[in-house]
Amino acid sequence: MSSDSGFFAHQQAIVESKSIGDGTRVWAFAHILPDAVIGGNCNICDHVFIENDVHIGDQVTVKCGVQLWDGVTLEDDVFIGPNVTFTNDPFPRSGQRPSEFTRTVVRAGASIGANATILPGLVIGQGAMVGAGSVVTRDVPPNAIAVGNPAAITGYVDLGRPVKDVAVSDSGGEGMALGVAGARTMPLPIHGDLRGSLVAAELEEVLPFRVRRVFVVFDVPSREVRGEHAHRRLEQFLVCTSGECSIVVDDGANRHEVRLDTPALGLYIPPMVWATQYRFSADAALLVLASESYDSDEYIRDYDEYLSLVS
Repeated sequence: MSSDSGFFAHQQAIVESKSIGDGTRVWAFAHILPDAVIGGNCNICDHVFIENDVHIGDQVTVKCGVQLWDGVTLEDDVFIGPNVTFTNDPFPRSGQRPSEFTRTVVRAGASIGANATILPGLVIGQGAMVGAGSVVTRDVPPNAIAVGNPAAITGYVDLGRPVKDVAVSDSGGEGMALGVAGARTMPLPIHGDLRGSLVAAELEEVLPFRVRRVFVVFDVPSREVRGEHAHRRLEQFLVCTSGECSIVVDDGANRHEVRLDTPALGLYIPPMVWATQYRFSADAALLVLASESYDSDEYIRDYDEYLSLVS
């Protein structure tokens, strides 16, 4: 460590950058090129290579054997496990350098497990968790758990806030508030005899809004994630009329997961609640009743923008 710097560099590390924050530690055999920018209180472990067009925030951990190529951004509090592989050129050719490398962004608080591979140009969402050995080929939503090759969403992390499955049997025949900005489950009356079963409801008595639009989501491959947005004014009521799926509702401070697996259970989602649909069974059909006609400007599709608005 030089006497006028605020970071530690092992004597066998090569540190060419002058943009390294206080409290950062750079260990043996790491090599940091001149234009890399690294924040404070980071831990750059042995045998890490950091190229020029790389931006690293504060409190970031990069474990041994990682290469951060041009175009990689790691925001604050990111964890990169040992031997994670980043890529920055979707069509690499020897001796042919692109004019600009594809940018990959790992958002604040996300973690990537050992030996995972991240394809170029992706965004790993805030607080997301990528499992060890996974091959990530698509963006990972905020707070999602992505595992496998190719990586698929298997759940959502609990950031100190409870995330529970709520089946219709848990509701005890009554609606249940979820602690997420007014979202709640709502049971629907079911009638059955030897001829079959029927679910019916008087919408004006059940719903707190007038229905202006109806659509059905079906034939969703089980690995796909839908929703991932909030609405400024629109209210929704969701019922899985066939099969099952899971809905995660998030108000920026609390999150809850609901499993819809019967036509006798609905989920009310008020405005300004971030909602994500996933874990669709092959026969799932999700009926959505909406309070407004379609308006693309009414959607909030960026989670950071959503957090800013609800804060």
